[in-house]
Amino acid sequence: MDKIVLASGNAGKLKEFSQLFSGWQIAVLPQSDFLEQEAEETGLSFIENALIKARHASRVSGLPALADDSGLAVDALDGAPGIYSARFAGVGASDEDNNRKLLESLEDVPTEKRTAAFHCALAFVRSADDPVPLVCTAYWPGQILSRAAGDQGFGYDPLFYVPSEKLSSAQLPREVKNRLSHRAQAVKKFEQLWHEEMVVPDNLRHANTGKKLI
Repeated sequence: MDKIVLASGNAGKLKEFSQLFSGWQIAVLPQSDFLEQEAEETGLSFIENALIKARHASRVSGLPALADDSGLAVDALDGAPGIYSARFAGVGASDEDNNRKLLESLEDVPTEKRTAAFHCALAFVRSADDPVPLVCTAYWPGQILSRAAGDQGFGYDPLFYVPSEKLSSAQLPREVKNRLSHRAQAVKKFEQLWHEEMVVPDNLRHANTGKKLI
């Protein structure tokens, strides 16, 4: 295995996962190299949608594929926007549109009840029909502010308050966010899972080549 496909068109994610796999001599290719149309996200959970995207990318490319699905779940809204986070205000909605709708939805909700969490699910498949995909999840708890704060990040970051840092996600230094965020935690779990499940132990090295088999 020397190539995998990232089932995302996000340049930031491509860079992040390329760095993750760089030490393992595995190239991470963008799905745009193979796909003209992204998978339709018909799942009812972050995990389901991550698997749908990973299997679709693998089927089209013929390569192993990695996908993530993430979003914001607000307790006072029964977990909304959830898997619809990117299109909370409608298909094609901008970050500003989604943030505006979120604030409107929580207009009468007091501070102590504005709890929320960012969630991330990662799914890796060796082939499109892989019966044992690698899946891991992570979440990042916080609260929803009554007004935007900060100009870093994207999506709901300006409204997501991180109590431990006393700042919004959009106000955090990049290195801090990259340590605390839901995606950072999921990537760390995935890295551990990869080594446990995909890398053959040293005592099973090929007798002739001395190389690990994946």
